[in-house]
Amino acid sequence: HHIGLHRLPVPLKHYTRDFPEVQLDIRFMDSEAACRAVETGELELAIVTLPPAESQRLELQPLWDGRLVFVVSRDHPLAAPGRAGLSDLAGYPAVLPGPTTYTRAILEAELLAQGVVLDVAMATNYLETLRMLVATGLGWSLLPATLLNDELKVVQIAGVALSRRLGAVTRKGRDVSNAAREMIIACNGEA
Repeated sequence: HHIGLHRLPVPLKHYTRDFPEVQLDIRFMDSEAACRAVETGELELAIVTLPPAESQRLELQPLWDGRLVFVVSRDHPLAAPGRAGLSDLAGYPAVLPGPTTYTRAILEAELLAQGVVLDVAMATNYLETLRMLVATGLGWSLLPATLLNDELKVVQIAGVALSRRLGAVTRKGRDVSNAAREMIIACNGEA
């Protein structure tokens, strides 16, 4: 959903203008489910958060770098100026993407490397919902920088800079249609 709202509007506008004869079948689903659908042949192309690890069955083409930021509400104790550590975050409830998401896997790999265990108060795969939960003070989160607004304060975490790759997924060993290839080109033009 996040990519559909924040990354695809301009490429889709250009694509539909340039290729009005193409009938699009757009489905909004979690990146992990979209990758499985490409693997099984249900979908030819998915524009998603790319899996953190390479895949034997999927061709991953990065299109955008999605910088991730730790955020709190403006009145949260961690909103005070200065840097914090991951261990500081562990002292407060978190509202995070679901445990099976690629974005959560990126965070958990960093936490594991630093031996930090979190208190996860809530989880949802809808990043805009997480933004609202943070803004209301229910916890901190790790969100794409594209979601920053006046209600959120970025918490600088010493020595940690996380990002996720966003891009196109097709099935390895399978030629993509001209329509799918042009969609990737349209998205790549908006890098």
